Amino acid sequence: MTNPIPAQGKQMFSTVTEDGGLELALRDVPVPAPNGDEVLIRVEATPINPSDLAVMLSVADSNAFTALGYGARAEIPEGLRRHVAVRAGKPLPIGNEGAGTVVAAGDDPAAQALIGKTVAAAGGGFYTQYRLLRARDCLVLPDGITPEEAASSFVNPMTALGMVGTMRREGYRGLVHTAAASNLGQMLVKLTLSEGVPLVNIVRSQAQALLLRDLGATHVVDSSAPDFMAHLTDAIAETQAFLAFDAIGGGKLAGQILTAMEAAAVRTNPANGPYGSSTMKQVYIYGGLSTAPTEISRGFGMKWGVGGWLLTPYLTEAGMEEAMRMRAKVAAEIRTTFASSYSNRISLEDAVQPDTIAAYNRRATGEKYLILPQL
Repeated sequence: MTNPIPAQGKQMFSTVTEDGGLELALRDVPVPAPNGDEVLIRVEATPINPSDLAVMLSVADSNAFTALGYGARAEIPEGLRRHVAVRAGKPLPIGNEGAGTVVAAGDDPAAQALIGKTVAAAGGGFYTQYRLLRARDCLVLPDGITPEEAASSFVNPMTALGMVGTMRREGYRGLVHTAAASNLGQMLVKLTLSEGVPLVNIVRSQAQALLLRDLGATHVVDSSAPDFMAHLTDAIAETQAFLAFDAIGGGKLAGQILTAMEAAAVRTNPANGPYGSSTMKQVYIYGGLSTAPTEISRGFGMKWGVGGWLLTPYLTEAGMEEAMRMRAKVAAEIRTTFASSYSNRISLEDAVQPDTIAAYNRRATGEKYLILPQL
């Protein structure tokens, strides 16, 4: 016997208040009825990703939250309030992706066919108990795959595939990746190994390096080591990886990567004149684990670029056929290449408690939180 669909469910919202605070709150919201090609998903698992935290917490100090009857609140520092003024008074739904069971559908046959299926989806607003979506936006998982296994089917897997796709579309031969011991980094190691793509992994400790080597990674360099730049240059020279994806964003690392790329390039493509190697060197910043300014000390010639990269624009440029191919690969390899692991499973109520907010915003390697909205 299936559980009846309630009239209301819980959903999390992040609000910058008019008086300079940020509130994370649970609200009762109506459970919508699907029409046409829509389906109603009972959300059973949804991860906390860095991209979610950017909306959830914005510029608030995650260690400064105090409990409210319906959530938690932190004050936004006076000097930062102008950065979030556009959000003032607007409750924002949170949660980029999740998975669950389709419990109702509109009268479209494609939607009806999904009733009872485990599906994953993205598109925001997944920190909720029920989510309405179009049938075509759902990724149907193979029989036996649980919502927990499918919860992270979009952001990290599709990003890893998008990075390799960008490399191929732009004519590069290998990749450099920072914060490489993350869940995404581990997926990228497995993906590049399976597809024969050279990958240079940058980590910040020997423990993280060992983790990736145990997965089969060949080129792992520790940014905390005194000989980091020498090892990074050697790894880039060996792999010819002149395209980097940087999750850190702030600090000197992007510039260090470009410097190492130039030093590697001139070994086989010597500089002709004062402008450095003619090898194009590109760093795409796709994350902001460090909020410090990005520091670029130009010692890498004149043929280089630093820019931003996001998955959604990549999918738009790649086209629907490529996006569907990527989704099919994720579904087929959700327990292998694209498997995710979680250190903590929490309820929606837990997720708005001050101590829990401080814990999941540490973003420590090996600590990934999964929200189970039905708890």
